[in-house]
Amino acid sequence: MSTVARPPRRRALGGNERAIAVGIALGTGLALASRYIAHRAQRSNDQGLVDWPRVEEIAVARLAASSGALTISELRSAEADYARAMASAIPLLEQFLGRPLPGVVDRHEVVNRQGWAKANIVTFEQLIDRLEPQVRSATGDRGVATGLARAANRFVTTQQLGFLLGYLGTRVLGQYDIALLSAEANPGKLLFVEDNIRLTAANLGIRPSDFRTWIVLHEATHAFEFEANDWVRPYIRERLEQQLAGVLDQAREIQAGGIGGLLERVREARDNPLSALMTPEQRRLFEEMQRVMSLLEGFSDWVMDEVGAQVLPNVQQIRDRFEARRSQRRGALDRIVARVTGLDLKLEQYRRGERFVSGVAAVGGKAAIEMLWSGAWALPSEAELADPNAWVSRVMPGPVTDN
Repeated sequence: MSTVARPPRRRALGGNERAIAVGIALGTGLALASRYIAHRAQRSNDQGLVDWPRVEEIAVARLAASSGALTISELRSAEADYARAMASAIPLLEQFLGRPLPGVVDRHEVVNRQGWAKANIVTFEQLIDRLEPQVRSATGDRGVATGLARAANRFVTTQQLGFLLGYLGTRVLGQYDIALLSAEANPGKLLFVEDNIRLTAANLGIRPSDFRTWIVLHEATHAFEFEANDWVRPYIRERLEQQLAGVLDQAREIQAGGIGGLLERVREARDNPLSALMTPEQRRLFEEMQRVMSLLEGFSDWVMDEVGAQVLPNVQQIRDRFEARRSQRRGALDRIVARVTGLDLKLEQYRRGERFVSGVAAVGGKAAIEMLWSGAWALPSEAELADPNAWVSRVMPGPVTDN
């Protein structure tokens, strides 16, 4: 009788041996993970501060799912109405402002929310590109740790920008799109975000065609401000560049001295945390930008009302309902985003800017209105924004006569 040799019975692993086996497995896993992390860190050194395709994906996905989104055919169906509004409004604006607006009628586009977001990604990318070389030189290259920090920053910044564009894209009605930081002063383009315009018109109980004309007047006035006054764009660009330089200097100071000093400044400025993040020079630049933005927005609102009556019999009704909408109590998320992004400041820019321009017109008439855009020297001071009479007295000394 033959016997079959049995395979040797496996001996159960003892406690020490199990620990060794687990250790080997963990070690192998950690080695692979470390290699992956190092690879990702190295890749982050070769990549930019922001993953722009991912920003677009995040923003577009959020906007596509928002209420009131239009199909392409619905979007195209509104183009003829905007063309009619431009054809009727632009000549009136040119006559009222006393300056031509060449090419503005041709440089407009009806877009959906996603189209607006894609256009603004170009602006954000241009801004970040200015920062990136200096940020890299400030942080240096210290191997895997630096690479991991950059990868984390890239992820967070990408998510934040995607969210911001997705949030703003549901609220913007129109925009005069210009590349403020570009070396070439290319003319801008008027963008009309039809999803939001149509939805807002419905919420306000206003005919879409009337509301489109009203928005055309506002945005075309912005085109006048930037294109008919050649000092405006360089003025804003210079201050943006100085602000960026200040941000980088502050980042280097925090890196050198730690975040403790910054937190102490935030605690001391409890009532206005934003001021804690600014140097005196940054605050000066910020205040200058606030004043010029108040003039830009206030002037557009004022012109919109003055000229609007010629093409819109119900212009006052539109204004009243729109102002009521601006003043509506917002939800918690809206309030937080408005505080962080400065949108609450923008609302105040409209109001005090329009009060100032209306006051200038009442005191100095058409001649004073024309002086508003005579140069950076004529920009109102903080005190003059609240006292149009003082501004008129400074820029137009002597008796004022209306033309």
